[in-house]
Amino acid sequence: MSSSNFLRGTLLLTGASFLSKFLGMIYVIPFTNMVDETGMTLYGFAYVPYSIMLSISTIGVPLAVSKFVAKYNAINDYYTSMRMFKVGTFIMLINGIIAFLIMYFGAELIAGWTVDKDNKNITLNEVKHVIQMVSFALLIIPGMAIMRGFFQGNKSMGPTAVSQVIEQIIRIIFLLVTVSVVVVVLQGKISTAIGFAAFSAFVGGIASWVVLAFYWKKRKKYIDAAIASQKYKKKIPISILVKELLRYAGPFVLIGIAIPLYQMIDQFTFIHAMSEIGKRDVADIVYSVFTVQGHKLVIIPVTIATGLSLALIPEITAAYNAKDMQKLKKQINQALQIIMFFVLPAIFGLIILADSIYGSLFNLDNLALTGKVFAWYAPVALTFAFFTVTSSILQGIDRQSFTLISLSAGILTKILLNSLFIQTFEEIGAVLVTLIATSIAVLLNLWQIKKAIDFQFRKFFKLTFLMIIFTAIMVFGILIVKVTLGMFLDVYHNRVHAIIMMLIGIGVGGTIYLYLGYSSTLFERITGRRIAIIDKLLRR
Repeated sequence: MSSSNFLRGTLLLTGASFLSKFLGMIYVIPFTNMVDETGMTLYGFAYVPYSIMLSISTIGVPLAVSKFVAKYNAINDYYTSMRMFKVGTFIMLINGIIAFLIMYFGAELIAGWTVDKDNKNITLNEVKHVIQMVSFALLIIPGMAIMRGFFQGNKSMGPTAVSQVIEQIIRIIFLLVTVSVVVVVLQGKISTAIGFAAFSAFVGGIASWVVLAFYWKKRKKYIDAAIASQKYKKKIPISILVKELLRYAGPFVLIGIAIPLYQMIDQFTFIHAMSEIGKRDVADIVYSVFTVQGHKLVIIPVTIATGLSLALIPEITAAYNAKDMQKLKKQINQALQIIMFFVLPAIFGLIILADSIYGSLFNLDNLALTGKVFAWYAPVALTFAFFTVTSSILQGIDRQSFTLISLSAGILTKILLNSLFIQTFEEIGAVLVTLIATSIAVLLNLWQIKKAIDFQFRKFFKLTFLMIIFTAIMVFGILIVKVTLGMFLDVYHNRVHAIIMMLIGIGVGGTIYLYLGYSSTLFERITGRRIAIIDKLLRR
């Protein structure tokens, strides 16, 4: 695959991931208005353990299959690639059933760890019910994910991109319709509505399966033809295939499980720690800010990293196996620069406009508190993004086992400091620990990359310094807008005013940064290409 095709695949997956995450953020607005913060907290209590169980049940096999297929396709061994796909699919189907049974029948135990029996806002039975409803998705998602991995290993990003978007659209439609019927039409319980919202993951998975089945039927004949044209078919024993797959797969689970693990620690400690310092009355509201609503906003820039890492793994693996170190280092540098270019300005924009963004999209109640927590949480986007990409790079250069060390260091830091920081710094304590813990994990990954391939960061630091200058200019522009409009708008008590401030602030900031990045050729140096429509607008 040429560098332009690599970038095209990267942008396709990134665009699909961004659209999926954007839709995931948009639906939270009406969802929150129907079930309020307490309902969103209940939803988060179910979704965090589900995300962890999903990662554990897949044990990284879908992405490992992507790497495995890319490796054997590079030597024209399509027969072995297909056998591995079949073995992986069988493993995923069994694991999905086991994961469902564990989560469904273990729901009461998880609920007991999460809430106290005397909790009046959210009862133990409500948490148990919602966890059981979301567990059904585990029956089908693992098998669906491995088919995506097979397509990606064949350097075909379209099926993953399309199925990802369709899955999200169908899930959101089902969620909003059922919740509105229960809450608005039938005047039912919030916990019942949240149960249907959790079950939407299963419905979305079915939709994704349909899309992938269409692509599979369409491309199966070409796959069969490639296998038939292979003269020598080496029949590697199943035990060896499984052993190699699991060797690849183990560390992959750490990428998918990283963010939910940090959230799970908060789920089991935050409300209890806040109660210890007499702030139980705001604990549910604050918790939902950095685990549901605010997290949906902050995670959007991280989709750049998600899309990049998915497209990056097969290409880095091929370059590493071919011992093309110059190409390998160039792609790694490009990956890190793209993350910094897009995520850094997004973080500062979210921080400065935190009150306006959160208030306009969700609600103005307790905005001084929720806006502050949201602003403090925004920088976590950068560490999450870098952990995703650096972990993928380590897997591509056969240093996947080190991901266990870096993630363990971060998680251990989170466990040891979380309650202490919450009791010391109150509602932002958990956010501070997450930022510290993820930074430690990222620094360890970067150190290992440098050690493994003698990677030099000089070019990365040089261009990052330029990005910091452009971001500072952007921040100055946004502050001028904020101060000027602040003389006429009251974002804390008028939602329309908050929307106006948000739109103008984002528009001005985004225009300044993209203009500087494009006119200075920084964008072209990072991505390797210009965009024709912007050239026309700037008359280049």
